[in-house]
Amino acid sequence: METRPKAERRLSLSAAQRERPGRLPEGVKMKGKRKQTVFESLAPLEEEYFSESTKTKRLPFRPSRAKIKYANTYRLEPYHKFQDYLVRDKAQAILTKKLQQGKYDAVSSPSLCASISEEILTATKKMGFDRYKYVVSVLIVEKAGQAIHVASRWVWDVQRDSWVSAKYETETFIALALVMACYYE
Repeated sequence: METRPKAERRLSLSAAQRERPGRLPEGVKMKGKRKQTVFESLAPLEEEYFSESTKTKRLPFRPSRAKIKYANTYRLEPYHKFQDYLVRDKAQAILTKKLQQGKYDAVSSPSLCASISEEILTATKKMGFDRYKYVVSVLIVEKAGQAIHVASRWVWDVQRDSWVSAKYETETFIALALVMACYYE
């Protein structure tokens, strides 16, 4: 173990000295005068630069309006209940309008599915069923002699939640649109 001369050793602080930060331990003297901080030296200049006429006066804060408190309505049913026949007719009309081209194209099908689902979603939201959140899924499947079975499962309230499906079929493909309406308080 290396021993240092007494002058180079660190002084250990006692508990009392640790409680008084900023003061030197007893028996330690500083060489020279303690320096002034930068902020203390700038304080007189700041006071000269800003006179009383340039300082802004603070006005007391007064709210312009009273805060509105809303009472709970305790309503558990929507004002405008989801009507599946309206959404089904609208989804069927959108599928028919968008897919009249007649041929299946594997490259453009994903973007076509996305645009159709967005259009069905905006049309469903415009119908004004309040307190509902929607999920729209569109599938376009090529007819190639195969069978397809689409199954979905949901955990929801049977009295308030609902779903709608619309189908459009041509010689080369089948399109299926599913709209799920979930009640949201």
